[in-house]
Amino acid sequence: MASDSLQGRHFDAVIFDVDQTLVDSARALGEVWGRWMAEYDVEPDTSRSWHGWTSEAIIRLCLPEERVAEGLRRIEELETTLTEDITALPGAAESLAALPPERVAVGTSGTAAVARARLAAAGLDCPPVLVSADDVEHGKPAPDVFLAAAHGLGADPTRCLVVEDAAAGLAAARAAGMDTLAVMTSTPPDQLDADARVRDLSEVAWRVDEAGIAVEL
Repeated sequence: MASDSLQGRHFDAVIFDVDQTLVDSARALGEVWGRWMAEYDVEPDTSRSWHGWTSEAIIRLCLPEERVAEGLRRIEELETTLTEDITALPGAAESLAALPPERVAVGTSGTAAVARARLAAAGLDCPPVLVSADDVEHGKPAPDVFLAAAHGLGADPTRCLVVEDAAAGLAAARAAGMDTLAVMTSTPPDQLDADARVRDLSEVAWRVDEAGIAVEL
């Protein structure tokens, strides 16, 4: 754990990322992007990490402007159909079940269709509030997704906790004025600047009372 700064705190809402936070989509993502790059004759760039980036941001770096829309349509088609290898991460189902639905949101760099497809493939219920790349002008690390999720929940951003696995998502949460809990499912711990870190959600217990939502690590 990075620190115990979440201990004793209470929150009005919790906002979860999807990929590698609630669902293990690593194998599916590898297949999706491998197929997409082969189809569009794009050489994989292994020198940089794309994790936490929107599909549009990646595609704009790979294709000329006149092919971006076509590339986006194809990647969404692949992402919503190649879901066989997607599973729920440890503690994800239990966390969603422990929290009141009206206090939970999903904030993702993917599209809504992709997020819903992956949650369904993992056997997880999608919270009523889902904010995706479709809904905001700027993706992570800009704070737009998380601010929109707080607005959808009717919550003060400073009373929200974001659960993330990626550096870009944690930066977005901090920019939104939110506290952060990092899950170490995809990113080296030294790259996760968060108020607290856990291996995955199986190490988290949630307590809900009149003061709000408390996190026990």
